[in-house]
Amino acid sequence: MNKLKFSKPSENELAILQVLWEREPATVKSVNEVLNQKKPTGYTTTLKLMQIMHDKGLVTRTTEGAKGKSHLYSSAVTEKQVNGQLLDQFIQRVFRGSASSMVMRAIGRSEISAEEIEEIRNFLDGLDNNPPS
Repeated sequence: MNKLKFSKPSENELAILQVLWEREPATVKSVNEVLNQKKPTGYTTTLKLMQIMHDKGLVTRTTEGAKGKSHLYSSAVTEKQVNGQLLDQFIQRVFRGSASSMVMRAIGRSEISAEEIEEIRNFLDGLDNNPPS
């Protein structure tokens, strides 16, 4: 499988990406307003993080407005790509590369409804019929 490699986002960068996935394109100001609903974050902190994310290739930036002073940011990576990379790293680090150990542990730690069990069975049946390449 061909996997896109990109710099792992920090916790704060991930929070910004989550805002962008819902509201892109967005200005620093609008992203900062959303972040402030959960935790006080200074505008300059958000601006600096988004500039760093641009340098890392996590976001793209376009100029808007007559004087070109305002920037619109969009994610350069999808939520699925980031989730996949973080999950792969988590499985390697915590479960020594064993996805089955992770799944068994997750299932064993929570109450699972009959509907969820059926959804898991259908997913596994689908893998039997169409194994990943």
